[in-house]
Formats: sequence, structure tokens, C-alpha cells
Amino acid sequence: MSDFTPHPQEHLFQVQHPEWAAHASIYEVNVRQYTPEGTFRAFAEHLPRLAAMGIGIVWLMPIHPIGKLHRKGTLGSQYAVRDYFGVNPEFGTLDDLRHLVQEAHRLDMHVILDWVANHTSWDNPLVAEHPEWFTKDENGKMVPPIPDWEDVVDLDYDSQELRRYMTDALLYWVREAGIDGYRCDVAGLVPTDFWDAARQELDQLKPVFMLAEWDELYPSGGQTWENFNSNTRLLERAFDMTFGLRLHYLLDHVAEGKNQLCEVDAYLAEERAKYPRGVYLMHFTSNHDVNSWDGTEYERLGENALPFAVLCAQLPGMPLVYTGQEAALNKRLAFFDKDTIDWNDYPLQAFYTTLLQLKKRHAALHNGARESRFERLPAPDAAFAFTRRHGNAAVLVVVNSTPTPLGWTLPATVANAWYDVFSGLTEELTPGQMLTVEGHGWRVLEYVG
Repeated sequence: MSDFTPHPQEHLFQVQHPEWAAHASIYEVNVRQYTPEGTFRAFAEHLPRLAAMGIGIVWLMPIHPIGKLHRKGTLGSQYAVRDYFGVNPEFGTLDDLRHLVQEAHRLDMHVILDWVANHTSWDNPLVAEHPEWFTKDENGKMVPPIPDWEDVVDLDYDSQELRRYMTDALLYWVREAGIDGYRCDVAGLVPTDFWDAARQELDQLKPVFMLAEWDELYPSGGQTWENFNSNTRLLERAFDMTFGLRLHYLLDHVAEGKNQLCEVDAYLAEERAKYPRGVYLMHFTSNHDVNSWDGTEYERLGENALPFAVLCAQLPGMPLVYTGQEAALNKRLAFFDKDTIDWNDYPLQAFYTTLLQLKKRHAALHNGARESRFERLPAPDAAFAFTRRHGNAAVLVVVNSTPTPLGWTLPATVANAWYDVFSGLTEELTPGQMLTVEGHGWRVLEYVG
């Protein structure tokens, strides 16, 4: 399989990725739970550590004041926005945010904000000042977008005035805080033409990076949304990247014994048929929603938590690390209350550093249209093996999802000297040789000639 295979809708893809995203990995920051202080300033102390780990993009969960009306928990959901132009005093001030962004830029990282365009808190002043901007039921009553999201009220993008307001708010944070783009919450529930137009205006300020929380599989778990549209076309003119939700659910099912790891082949084929090659897909074993509502990667994936993290980091696409994963956090973080992380001396810092620094520096691990040639290698159904090549540069990856050690026979395309990035050893490999992969283990080797 080649990542350079022409796509029938390639001409529709018009997004120009910022140059700095080509080798980036992304890290999601839950500011509230990150430190005992739960502030921008306290989190900023961790930026050098994240830069050393190989992170290129820092994604901050919503930074705005939170609604009090119909609030969930003691602190409320960060996705119930009360003021699109304000900073949540729980986290600090606008100057504190600016300091965070400046420090990230100094370390050659970029910062995106989580943006909630689909709904507001019930006590957002817009509810009283512009009731015509909100969705109403047959009785003229404002409603949440989803029945159990009772702490928020749905916005109606039929209003051109709302579109202008929201675009101005997006522009504000790029101008005033120097941020580099947005992760957009439930992006497919907002009209695509709004995002298309907003992206054009944002790019006039600076090259931005836009991440859509969306996929044709969304919503999950058999839930149906009346206004769900699987053909949003978000990734043609508005967004650089979308969530690789299909891979996330597939890996969960593999861990549950419902699927085999070889079915990743079908995932890759379906995604590449659906999206032009320039699109980035974000792969992950955890994020804020998954951790809090579905369980930690250790609850869901068990002993496959780390081998599947290797797979997500090395497959074509951009890997995500969520707050606390480098601490081997085996705890569901509270969503609406304070729940500080115990970092425990970062036991997986070296693991993620090995993966993400390789991603950052290696010519065969580019994102998007620059992706290397991907070659799937023969392996048992419960394992997954492949190479990624770019010119003479190559990476070999083998992942074993079973508890039994795997003796994997090297194919004819794998020969000469390879450096194991985890053991630090160089091996001379020959076709037909057996390569051992431990139970629930992995091998990641870099070609050295």
C-alpha cells in the first residue's frame, strides 16, 4: 500500500498545512488537573519536558469562563462556555496565557485552543442578548444539542450575525494570545461552510492548524443524532486533521477479543479511500472523553496499552498523547471537579520520548502528503508488521497483541543493519531470520544500512 496512491477527490483538498505540522505529534493538556494549582503558569513549567519528549503541538482544553446555570459538578464542564472572549479565572489571566504561548514558541512548539462553537452555557450573555441565535423546539424553547448535555444550549448557524460573532472570536485569540489554531468540538454539528469561511480569515492572520473532532463513525456506541451528517466535507477547505475514531474503537475491540489486529488493514484501506492523501488522521489510545467516560487505556486495552500506543505513533497519521499518559495514569480523571494527577516521576516519559523523537526526526514518518511508502508485511492475525520508507530511510514496526512471544520470520524486503530504538542495539537482519517479539510487545527498528 502506498500513501502516494492518487485519490479520486484529491482536487477537493485545498488546505495548506503549516510547515511546522509536517513532523508534529500532539499533546492534549487538561489544565485543571495538570498541577495542584491548575493554572497556565503552573502548566508552563512542564513545557521544556514536553519539548524534550518530542511534542510539536500543545492542545489546551477550553480556556474560557464556565457557566454556572445548570452546572455539572462543583467546577462545571470546560465545554460550557460563558464568554468566548474571556479567560477562566480558575486558570489565570490573558497575560498568563500569552506567557504560556510565548514559552511554547520559544521551545519550537505550537499551541491550539479547544473551541466550542456548537453550543454555549445557559448563562452566556448571548442567550439574553441574542435569543435568535439559538435553536428552539416546536414550542419556541431553547434546547441543548443532545438531551443529556443539559448544561449547554444549542446555537443556530442560520444566523449570519452569529457566524460573524464566532469568526471574530476565533480571530481574537490568534491576534491577542498568539495561538496557532484550534481543536473544534463536535465540528460536524456546525455547518461546514462556516468553518470554510472562518479558516480563510484565520489564514490571513497566520498559517493555522485546525483539528476537527469528527469522523464518519461519529457518534459512537450506536447513538443516533437527528442532525448528524456523515458527509460533512470538513477536510477539504477547513481542517488539517480529524480524529481517527475508527482505529480507536477497533483497538478497543481487539483488546476485548472481538476483532483481530490484522483488521487494521481494512481500517487503513477505508480511511485512505475516504480521505485525500493530504489529510492528517489523529491516532490515540486515550483523550479527555475516553479517559473520563470509557476508561483509562489500561482498563480498556489491558496489557496491549503500550503496544497499541506504539502502533498509533508509527502508523501513517499524527499521534496524540493525553495528559498523564507519560505518568502511566491508571485513573479516570473527574470531568467536572478538581482531580490532580499524580505524576509519579513520569515512568513512561522515556517510552513516549523514544516514539515521538523518532517521529519528529525521521524522514519516513512525515505526516500527510509527505508520508512515506507504507508496506504491510506478512504476520499472524494477532500481530501487525509494516515498514515505512522514504528514499533510503526506513522504519520497521512489529506489534504482538497476544501474551505469547512471537517468532516473526523476516521477509525478503528486510535486510542489512537495523537499529532497535528501544534496546539501543544494532542487528544485522537477513531474510528468513526469526525476529522475536515478546508477548504484548513490540519492535521498532530504524534502517542504518
